[in-house]
Amino acid sequence: MIRPSPHPEPAPDPGYERRADTARKGRGAASNRAGRFEAQETEAIWDGWQDSATEEDIPPLRTHVARDKSRTVIARNTSPDLGFDQSINPYRGCEHGCIYCYARPTHAWLGLSPGLDFETRLFAKPDAPRLLRRELAHPNYKPKVIALGTNTDPYQPVERQHGVTRGIIKVLAECRHAFSITTKSALVTRDIDIIAPMAAEGLASVAVSVTTLNRGLANKLEPRAPTPTRRLGAIAQLSRAGIPTAVMVAPVVPALTDHELDKIIAAAAGSGARAAGYILLRLPLEIKELVEEWLRTHAPGRANRVLKRMRAMRNGHLYVDEFGTRMRGTGPYAELLQQRFAAACARHGLSATGFRPDMMKFRRPGPDDRQLAFL
Repeated sequence: MIRPSPHPEPAPDPGYERRADTARKGRGAASNRAGRFEAQETEAIWDGWQDSATEEDIPPLRTHVARDKSRTVIARNTSPDLGFDQSINPYRGCEHGCIYCYARPTHAWLGLSPGLDFETRLFAKPDAPRLLRRELAHPNYKPKVIALGTNTDPYQPVERQHGVTRGIIKVLAECRHAFSITTKSALVTRDIDIIAPMAAEGLASVAVSVTTLNRGLANKLEPRAPTPTRRLGAIAQLSRAGIPTAVMVAPVVPALTDHELDKIIAAAAGSGARAAGYILLRLPLEIKELVEEWLRTHAPGRANRVLKRMRAMRNGHLYVDEFGTRMRGTGPYAELLQQRFAAACARHGLSATGFRPDMMKFRRPGPDDRQLAFL
């Protein structure tokens, strides 16, 4: 929380508003504020001595990937808001750097910042395919759709080097286990050779997230994610391969991207999407401060309007964590968004129904990595 000083300093020069963008090019968060569990917090302030335009000596932030030592890989939930019970996240943290990512607060559990640490200090799960096979082989395991990409993106840039996601879907394909993928990366098309045969049996689907069609805005909101054009291209390529593909307009940012809702659905339908969904911007825990900081840095003229409209859809708060409304909001403006979404889907022939696979095709793997079941 930023507290006002009892002795206000003179306003910084106009270039100061762009300092975060200049100093951390290619990164979403404007700071590395401490997580909610830390006993101490440091804060960088402008002291009036150094002009932001001369800060060329600040080195770029590099991405570091450590090994995650989790003993299990399938996460389970009982949330009535989610369309799945089981999920797998091949990575902790996400290099895409989307400022609005609701997974950012999870980095606080690791003693790291939900800010820049979340997008630069990542954890890969190279043992995930082996752990998954072991969990699927357990005699008490009951197959349900496994969702990939529910927390952090399974096809973020580091997947090119680590290949954890590809290893996971290989195991799922061997076991004929149904799965869905949510991503904003065109890298998902790399794995069409595995996904398409599963989709042909009704066992796989993909949802591609498109937040905005404005390339400049996307570059600020999601600095290391593929451009909107490439995501629409991925939808087209997946669709041509016979894979049921949806577009997720997520998140919808009021007073910033909400006016694009209809256009995004139209563009996705034109690229071959069969279904659509949307989620209102969510601001739990540390994300409130990070998004407000981003707005003051990159969209100062719209910041107050965005925050005011968020409060109007959250009963006067920036976020209300209530099942049934946390994904959509409440009030007249939230109802208008729902009506616009439904009308756009109807106009372009997109469905809002979920993925319903045949779980009877599941084949339990053998008790170890070396043997699959004969029956």
